[in-house]
Amino acid sequence: LAWGLTLPVDVFWGVALPLILAFAALSFVGAFAAHINTYADYELDQKDDTKKKLTAAMSQLGKGKLKTAMIIEVAISLMFILALSFLQAKPVLLLMWMAAVFLAFVYSAKPLRLKSHSFFAVLTLLTVLSVLPVTFVTYVLTSRFDLAFLLFLAGQALTVYGVIVPAEIRDYFGDKAAGANTMTVRLGLIKASVLGLGLLSIGAVLCGVGFVLKLASTNLPFLSGFLIVMTVGYLFILSKYARLYRLSKQLQKKGEDSIEQNIVHLAAENPKWITIVTQTIVLMSIILLIAKII
Repeated sequence: LAWGLTLPVDVFWGVALPLILAFAALSFVGAFAAHINTYADYELDQKDDTKKKLTAAMSQLGKGKLKTAMIIEVAISLMFILALSFLQAKPVLLLMWMAAVFLAFVYSAKPLRLKSHSFFAVLTLLTVLSVLPVTFVTYVLTSRFDLAFLLFLAGQALTVYGVIVPAEIRDYFGDKAAGANTMTVRLGLIKASVLGLGLLSIGAVLCGVGFVLKLASTNLPFLSGFLIVMTVGYLFILSKYARLYRLSKQLQKKGEDSIEQNIVHLAAENPKWITIVTQTIVLMSIILLIAKII
């Protein structure tokens, strides 16, 4: 909304209704992606103590009911995207939706199961979690993508995978034992920690530059000062990544089970870090939206 909104515009037909349809379509695709991942990873997750509640819920629900739920989610999402494509006369939106559903499926499900292939897993995650949804929502409101947006998109994409690295670190020992060739298994814990640090750092810079350039084109460029909040959030998370790196170095030297457990428990805090990153980006997007409206 913040990046795509161009004034003047019809509030209901030009903004409210398209966004409602867009977010509804994306929400059901997101639910489908989460459920197909849970379904495909059920056997592997049973060996992970940190996912006991997830596997217990899956056992209670049953695979048959989950399959039905996924079919319903895709069908409802399709109805929303067809309505949106027709309303805006933009068939490209339907193609983007189809790409998102396809990638969400092949990322987790066999026979392709891209998450087990390091390089393809990274590309799929960057596309599905960042490039497609951000571009999709922005395209709903505008067909023009300037340099500021492209910098933000690149930074956001790097950030997304950067905050996923700890999740892969948490699953590292189980994935390695199961023969899953994730990027973290391929790199090893130390290099994976360095990768997370690098991606998050570069992502923060690119996002920040994108926001500064975009705010500079408004009447309130001084609102860039709010970037301090985003900076603090990123630095806090980077400190956690640095600790993961130190623990990985210790594990390489000593090989103690207690260190392995510390790595898993620290990496399991990743959902909190994702929340911090996303909320700081949301805050800056709200600031940008305010600057464009005033």
